[in-house]
Amino acid sequence: MGGRGFHVAWIFSLFSLFFLPSHCFYLPGVAPEDFQTGDPLNVKVNKLTSTKTQLPYSYYSLPYCQPDHIVDSTENLGEVLRGDRIENSPYTFKMRESRVCNVVCRMVLDKKSAKAFKEMIDDEYRVNMILDNLPLVVPIRRPDVGTAVVYQHGFHVGLKGKYAGSKEEKHFINNHLAFTVKFHKDPLVDSARIVGFEVKPFSVKHEYEGEWNAKTRLITCDPHAKRAVTSSESPQEVEEKEIIFTYDVEFQESDVKWASRWDTYLLVADDQIHWFSIVNSLMIVLFLSAMVAMIMLRTLYRDISKYNQLETQEEAQEETGWKLVHGDVFRPPTNFNLLCVYAATGVQFFGMILVTMIFALLGFLSPSNRGGLMTAMLLLWVFMGLFAGYSSARIYKMFKGTNWKRIALKTALKFPGTVFAIFFVLNALIWGQKSSGAVPFGTMFALVVLWFGISVPLVFLGSYVGCKKAVKEDPVKTNKIPRQIPEQPWYLHLVFSVLIGGILPFGAVFIELFFILTSIWLHQFYYIFGFLFIVFLILIVTCAEITVVLCYFQLCSEDYQWWWRSYLTSGSSALYLFFYATFYFFTKLEITKPVSGILYFGYMLIVSYAFFVLTGTIGFYACFWFTRLIYSSVKID
Repeated sequence: MGGRGFHVAWIFSLFSLFFLPSHCFYLPGVAPEDFQTGDPLNVKVNKLTSTKTQLPYSYYSLPYCQPDHIVDSTENLGEVLRGDRIENSPYTFKMRESRVCNVVCRMVLDKKSAKAFKEMIDDEYRVNMILDNLPLVVPIRRPDVGTAVVYQHGFHVGLKGKYAGSKEEKHFINNHLAFTVKFHKDPLVDSARIVGFEVKPFSVKHEYEGEWNAKTRLITCDPHAKRAVTSSESPQEVEEKEIIFTYDVEFQESDVKWASRWDTYLLVADDQIHWFSIVNSLMIVLFLSAMVAMIMLRTLYRDISKYNQLETQEEAQEETGWKLVHGDVFRPPTNFNLLCVYAATGVQFFGMILVTMIFALLGFLSPSNRGGLMTAMLLLWVFMGLFAGYSSARIYKMFKGTNWKRIALKTALKFPGTVFAIFFVLNALIWGQKSSGAVPFGTMFALVVLWFGISVPLVFLGSYVGCKKAVKEDPVKTNKIPRQIPEQPWYLHLVFSVLIGGILPFGAVFIELFFILTSIWLHQFYYIFGFLFIVFLILIVTCAEITVVLCYFQLCSEDYQWWWRSYLTSGSSALYLFFYATFYFFTKLEITKPVSGILYFGYMLIVSYAFFVLTGTIGFYACFWFTRLIYSSVKID
């Protein structure tokens, strides 16, 4: 969506969705552009990216050919945080006018420039370009997928290889680009829309006769002689010599309509794995649901039969476990201030993810809107502060707390402060590497303004509203003297039960997690929000049910300290997520630089922390509802 703020897109889109009497609508900035024959097409350049270093650099950090004036495209908040740096380039085409062997520039590399190119080739950096908001891709045929073509984002800066009969490895630069622009023509008028932007890169040692000047004709490729570059040409070695950059552009008519032009980019070749993931997760849910149903039905049946004096003496002894602790079950836990803060932060997270997914499912977060997803999540996080403040105040008041302002402040600062501190350290490391991924000071200041200017006041507003509302009475009265907890069996000890509780929620999401990690760290598109939404719903149910089951066993064993344990039981799935991220790092990624490794584990630590808060809150609220339900169903003398 270019430089326009994402919130503007929401307002316009919602307006057009609900109020405009039309059959379809386009998001602002993503509307189609019609081109007549001969219209200028300006290719933009984006960051250089590498899966080996995870450190993006701006295109002109390498001594590539430059236009007369470099103009930055205005980026939204999400684009800046992603490290996108979109600028103009010397590559200009004319619509539907194919050209062969167009010279961009000639340059002579010095020692420093040659070294910069060699380092980028060693780290397998790729060049990213954009035309009409479509990213440049390299089509590659994969024999294992039949005739299907897979697309790789951007082309390699160069490659390493050896001359025949030589053992010395050389660096070769991709200095000739064969572009293919696909267009869909309107049959009624002459205009056309761009639906594809592909490239085939070549390394060619260009040759010419005489001295170089503006009119020099190349021997290796010549538009007049209709001689095009082929892969059999001598490659261009990176050394302190001249390099001539050239390109071809070919226009191909396509049957793909403009509205479907992203489908090829987002093609899911292995959607069977996603279905397998969902079926696997549903099996876990069915198993847990059966257990919860058994517990609920048995408990309620026994209660009814007890008051009808139908139970046997044996049943009475068996069922007394959880009822014995009725006088302590709603006793405030130790460190309840912190529990209020974490439960409220989880509510904030839950609201943010739920609304983001609904918008993504409705198609508002189109991949053509670079940075839109991150911008949306940040803004939603800020505005969900209202619900965080409200829920923290409600729980705090239930625990008979009196200083609601202190809890509101902790809620507003605890989680964001921790994440911001880690992010600041990681950003300093990126900045030290002179990478474009470093968040500029201006953006950092904007994040602080969003946090303290909007989020913190909203948390306080929510807390104020929450404090004013009357608290629901506990179903049973709490005794003044705490009951002694009997010796617990080994399988109900805190550490064991908490670690067991995290396995199933993690098991429900780990296959989808693989695709998410691949999209983040291997720079691939992730746009299967339908699958993700189903997995998210399964995660909610799994977290709730496993916590309820383990909470029931705990109460039956006359251990009433369920508050923190309910949070930690489902929250421990974050520990498995971090272990899986570590496994993924060593098996799937080729990161060798220490800085890149620190970045990976730093960001995955933030993700795991967020997952802990989210899953822990789901477990906590499920247990809270469960205990209130079962204790309100029995009459205590």
